[in-house]
Amino acid sequence: MESSPTVVTDFPHRVRVIPHAWVQMPDGARLAAKLWIPEDAGGHPVPAILEYIPYRKNDCTAVRDNAMHAYFAGHGYASVRVDLRGSGDSDGIMYDEYLPQEQSDGVEVIAWLAAQPWCSGSVGMIGISWGGFNGLQVASHAPPALKAVVSVCSTDDRYADDVHYIGGALHGEEMLGWASVMLGYNARPPDPTVVGDAWREMWLERMERTPPFAEAWVSHQRRDEFWKQGSVCEDYAAIDCPVYMVGGWQDGYKNAILRLLANYGGPRKGLIGPWGHTYPNFGSPGPAIGFLQECLRWWDCHLKGVPNGIMEEPQLRVFMPDAMRPSPASLERTGVWLAEEGWPTPDVTVRAFRPEASGSLATADGAQAPKGQRLVPMTQAVGLDSGPWCGYGGPLDNPSDQRGEDARSLTFDSAPLGADLPILGRARAVLELDSDRPLAQVAVRLCDVWPDRASTLITRGMLNLAHRNGHDRPEPLSPGVTETVVVELDAMGYRLPAGHRLRMSVSSGYWPMMWPSPEPVQLTVHTGGSTRLELPVRLKPAGEADTPPEHFAHPEAAPLLVHEDLTPRGSTSVNRATRDAGAACWELVTGSRDRHVRIDESGLEYAEKGRATYRITEGKPVSATAISTQSHLIARGDWRIRVETKSTLSATNDDFVLSNELDAFEADQKVFAKVWRTRISRDHT
Repeated sequence: MESSPTVVTDFPHRVRVIPHAWVQMPDGARLAAKLWIPEDAGGHPVPAILEYIPYRKNDCTAVRDNAMHAYFAGHGYASVRVDLRGSGDSDGIMYDEYLPQEQSDGVEVIAWLAAQPWCSGSVGMIGISWGGFNGLQVASHAPPALKAVVSVCSTDDRYADDVHYIGGALHGEEMLGWASVMLGYNARPPDPTVVGDAWREMWLERMERTPPFAEAWVSHQRRDEFWKQGSVCEDYAAIDCPVYMVGGWQDGYKNAILRLLANYGGPRKGLIGPWGHTYPNFGSPGPAIGFLQECLRWWDCHLKGVPNGIMEEPQLRVFMPDAMRPSPASLERTGVWLAEEGWPTPDVTVRAFRPEASGSLATADGAQAPKGQRLVPMTQAVGLDSGPWCGYGGPLDNPSDQRGEDARSLTFDSAPLGADLPILGRARAVLELDSDRPLAQVAVRLCDVWPDRASTLITRGMLNLAHRNGHDRPEPLSPGVTETVVVELDAMGYRLPAGHRLRMSVSSGYWPMMWPSPEPVQLTVHTGGSTRLELPVRLKPAGEADTPPEHFAHPEAAPLLVHEDLTPRGSTSVNRATRDAGAACWELVTGSRDRHVRIDESGLEYAEKGRATYRITEGKPVSATAISTQSHLIARGDWRIRVETKSTLSATNDDFVLSNELDAFEADQKVFAKVWRTRISRDHT
């Protein structure tokens, strides 16, 4: 292992950086690692902290990695970034996410860390998204040296709360785009300065053998063993160490935090802020918090045995946002921090509201309304103003004004509220309904309606009605037969002000998040019976006991890796919905900010950009089409590699039609091209 010069910081420990080390697996494969180690750890061994992800330690996450890992090392921990098998400079092929091989490799990496002379034998895992998932998954194997986990923006249920399916329907927005991203990620080469002349052979082998993940994901449309593998909710008790679950209201993975707190019996804590899919020290929308300091307290307690009282503090801290006018560009939220001793909590009670045939949303303590029925508008155009399922805290990640969506939905409005309504937790919509088709969907949204009629999205939930009795046993509906179904909405925190109205909106689809059922559907909602909204309301007002630790207000200025931003000027996010009135066709184009950086440490350039297009024609659900294009560049001097992917998903009444294209260029010369095309039968979707 070769060291770079010691990093001089204001931290208690000087830090030695080892840009590359090999971790040998039992089958002979080598995983690539980067280490940040306190300079004196050789004589005074320290615990190790592991982040274990496929996003390439040398380039893609290098800038972000240094901010966290150098900080931990500067405070007395060996902090380590390992590329998964088949990614970065590591050996092998990546065949899918979260496979047993990935988990067993993680167990071996932990054992390797614990055995190093600079390690005290105690190891923690931290990670966001993929690294949050596999932190829980590796913990479920109970490796002896693993003493604690911090899991950020992750899930305990790979089917119900990830990018593949939503409410039992194919996740039209996230699934294809993420699969296209991973096809490009997996096609990036290892670094010649690390693996030597073998880099090109390894690169070509990866592109030839790594499959498009979307083919497997679309092939498993119900919650079968494919999804249960790696879902720690199948056996929470298998985890045998303290777990800190962290996320944000704008992130797609907030539900798992409350679910794990309620179901895991071991030491646990939860934290939910206003942020998107990002570490809270970078937290956007703000306020960001001193998350690195919070992690240190967690590690000090569980890896060093420091009695700092963190486990005597409230089990859950959540940010309760104030009402916000619909503003996609807002990057800061106002609100208060709340603390709960556990979850579920007696501080939150369920308040019932009753949708009525008149369109009102009445409190359930009034007289029973007469029975009635309301038709749900037949349209494919609800969902275009939704904002992303998983926001990253960017300028276009908030949903826009929902008035257009509401006008295309069945809505029920409360009277103006006489007092603030602080909502915290997961609402449920219980609906008596019938459908004129055997396959149908329903989406429910809750909105804050302002006195001037502006409509802010609070939360939403979706259900493929064939999955009404469980995601593992889909059953078609009997047309015309009334059934009672339950739609669970995403977890939320939101203070609805006095004078505003609460709106519940019902639609028969939510494109592009839900891939539509094959035929236009007429849903009828029956009111006056069991149809109701169950809303979690926090009755206890915020007080002194809710005040978070002082470091929450002071995000640490951790050292970023020195780099040059080469991103073209004017490169911005895209989120544009348009309608061709003549063709009755809707199109939504989304994309992330283009990114191009040069890293001084290695001389590597890294660039990526992506766009997604979703189209649908009114009255023709089978016209739905999703297209994702991705481009990735890696370069150093004359060595210049570019990878491009294009993934397309469409459907007939009976099949999904999937296409994936991969092109790779070396110094602008195409050296590889491959196309995968497949048809997969629809299974009650």
